[in-house]
Amino acid sequence: MLLRLFARKIIAALPCLLFFLGFVNPAAADWACGATESSCKSVFIVHGGWHAAIVLYAEDISLANVPEMVDFPQVRFIEFSWGDKDYFPDPHAGPFTAIKAAFWSSGSVLHLVGFTEAIARFYPGAEIIALQFAAPAYGKLVSYLSQTFSRPEPGVAASSRAGLYSDSRFYPATRRFALWNTCNTWVAEALAAGGFPISPSFVITAGQLSEEISKIKSRAIVFGQRS
Repeated sequence: MLLRLFARKIIAALPCLLFFLGFVNPAAADWACGATESSCKSVFIVHGGWHAAIVLYAEDISLANVPEMVDFPQVRFIEFSWGDKDYFPDPHAGPFTAIKAAFWSSGSVLHLVGFTEAIARFYPGAEIIALQFAAPAYGKLVSYLSQTFSRPEPGVAASSRAGLYSDSRFYPATRRFALWNTCNTWVAEALAAGGFPISPSFVITAGQLSEEISKIKSRAIVFGQRS
């Protein structure tokens, strides 16, 4: 009797469930750029083990949206990555700094890297995933990146200091890094802000990020993955 009653409830709920799924799918597809659209914007997700970053064409980012682009006038690509303010900038950080970042982070930074050579050559051995975003969705993704900067006032570029490479800079950022809120989580949140159907709460490692992205089966995705 209980089983029959449960089955009846499931059947009665199916129309609502189907309606919900039908509502969600078109919304989730708003990010994707069709093959015939001329305004598609490329978003590259790059990771080389544990750390992930977002790479965009510099020409697709205006100074009005990201005033920090003034520091990179002659580049073709720009990398955005986020991390703990003490651990990320220090290539020689020890285990204590890593533990502090994971559990007692005192802040975060954004790392921007500008370059002109081909992405595959600039990131040898890394996994690269290329996505094609519709222009409105791309704008939302860039807005999320922009809002991560901790600026003295809106529209004014954040202060910077030397980055890890010759053409790179560190900027103060919002939010705190944590073991459960990593650079990979941040990348997933940026994608989600642009409408990409990903669950940032399920992303901690770079491998999980790649796995979540790969679940989306769409012709609008151009996978350029390399081991």
